[in-house]
Amino acid sequence: MLTVNEVEKSYVQGGLFSKQRQQVLKKVTLECRHGECLGIIGESGSGKSTLARLMLGLESPDRGTIRLQGKDVKDRRARMGRISAVFQNYTSSINPFLTVQDAIMEPMKALKKAGQRQHPPAIVDTLLAQVGLDSSYRHKYPHELSGGEAQRVCIARAISIEPQYLVLDEAVSSLDVSVQIQVLQLLRSLKNLYKMSYIFITHDIQAAAYICDRLVFFREGQIEETVSVDQLRNVQSSYAQQLLNHLISL
Repeated sequence: MLTVNEVEKSYVQGGLFSKQRQQVLKKVTLECRHGECLGIIGESGSGKSTLARLMLGLESPDRGTIRLQGKDVKDRRARMGRISAVFQNYTSSINPFLTVQDAIMEPMKALKKAGQRQHPPAIVDTLLAQVGLDSSYRHKYPHELSGGEAQRVCIARAISIEPQYLVLDEAVSSLDVSVQIQVLQLLRSLKNLYKMSYIFITHDIQAAAYICDRLVFFREGQIEETVSVDQLRNVQSSYAQQLLNHLISL
């Protein structure tokens, strides 16, 4: 289980020597259960991506704890191989000088998983097939890929280490609508195949309702409400109702 307990985070505001701080996260507490897809919904600037970075151990909270299987994610050994991520900006997520094969192999080499029984090309071919790409993509470079293809490569790289948790930070929001649907369908199938848990961070309630089991409504660094998807129409907070009404009107 991934647990976030009373987490707070602030940043210096107004220059290097300023004493002013902007509070971004305010006593956030939540949990993502084994095999669950937990959606974190909120507008831009609500603190969602900051929370993602803390979950991944890229930054540390000012207060509170984030634990993965009972161990603090600040400890690199606690998160290595257990949690991975797919970000919004697929163009900057892949080193432009690496082929698709080398990009996918990067995290496996870091974990020394590259010495498995299969040869690297066979491993990469399997991963590419799982994200709907054929083996010819192994030798391509990022600039030769469409947005949807690049994001599929990012997904293949993220699942290559078979993580227990996958953080998806606005992972479909930059894609065309038709490609979004394809990638969401892909994510659903991969979740079942690898028995992963997802933290699906987005401003798009429609995408979240499609893929998630529970939704956390996030506003100005705080949790407004948490609800299961099958109880979505019964949300209580005005903010959640506002987002839901937008979905219904589409």
